[in-house]
Order: sequence, then C-alpha cells, then structure tokens
Amino acid sequence: MNIHGKKVILRAIEERDLPLLQKWSNDPSIQSMLGGWHFPIGEQDQKKWFQSLSFSSSNQRFAIETPDLGLIGTANLVSIDWQNGNAFHGMLLGDKDVRGKGYALDTLMTIMRFAFEEVGLNRLDGDMIEYNIPSLKFYLEKAGWKQEGIKKGWYFRKGRRWDKIVVGVTKEDYQAHCAATKYWEEG
Repeated sequence: MNIHGKKVILRAIEERDLPLLQKWSNDPSIQSMLGGWHFPIGEQDQKKWFQSLSFSSSNQRFAIETPDLGLIGTANLVSIDWQNGNAFHGMLLGDKDVRGKGYALDTLMTIMRFAFEEVGLNRLDGDMIEYNIPSLKFYLEKAGWKQEGIKKGWYFRKGRRWDKIVVGVTKEDYQAHCAATKYWEEG
C-alpha cells in the first residue's frame, strides 16, 4: 500500500533506491544536520541495512517519491509504542534542489494523517540539533509541532557540544493545525 499526499507518495524502500540512499548517507552536508553518529557507508553495508528492514510493527521506513522526480528522500515512524499510541518521526530530503518547494510539508502532513487517522497513534516525537534552524522553523512554524524540551550538550559536532531540541505533536495539535491551515481542503 502506498500512502498518497498532495505532492508525494510514501512507499516501501526498494533495492533500486540503495545507490541514492548511499549517496545521501555519505553526504557530509546532510549528515551534519542529523542526529546519531555517522561513518562512511559502503555498498555492502547499505545492502545489509536494506536487508535488515522488515515489515516490523514497531519500525516503518518510507521512501518519499514524486511522480515527476522519483525518489527525493525518506521518512519514518520508528519505536512505535502501540499500547500508548506514540512514535518517533524523522525525515530527510536528499536533493537540495527539492527543498523549499512544499515536498517536506506534504510529507509531514501525510505522515501525520497516516499516523493519527489511519493507524490510531496519539503523538509523534522528534528532535534536532540546535543549529538545524531550517528544520526547527519548519516543524515549529509550518507544521504545528511544539518544542517540548532541550537536552543540553547532547551532540558533539564541529569540535563542540550542541543541544538537542525535543519536539512533538499530538493528534489534537495536528487536527488544530489542519483546521487553521485547511491543508487537506486545498486543491
């Protein structure tokens, strides 16, 4: 089953996606903006990662695709806690040329609609490095998420410590954002 937004389609990650995913994994400008520790990834490790993906009920990873451009990024719902209705969300748009054109917003709105209206989750969590201002502004100003905390000195990048900004959105927040923006009502 593919999940359709207004501009994007969220689908399963396929083996044909691996070369582009590997390219993004090895791009320092992308990786410096993401959490976690990243090392150069070779073709064999990329294949091992892909083979480790499964139809797990607690971790779902999606390819972000557009009809015209093909694969433009990835999004996920991971660490899904079905009992309490929570999950962690992350997203990456790989090609800089697609940024600022509404694909990220459509991806996030589509993920939230799927999480809240299709599978019954109640909240999504996320976090960002404090210097990732574009992502912080995007989630907090355009997508209806709220800053919920700061973990001081969480990341070590560029020779110093940086804070982790913790963000989240509830189903109620999402519904209020949809009502205010009329996102799904627009043509």
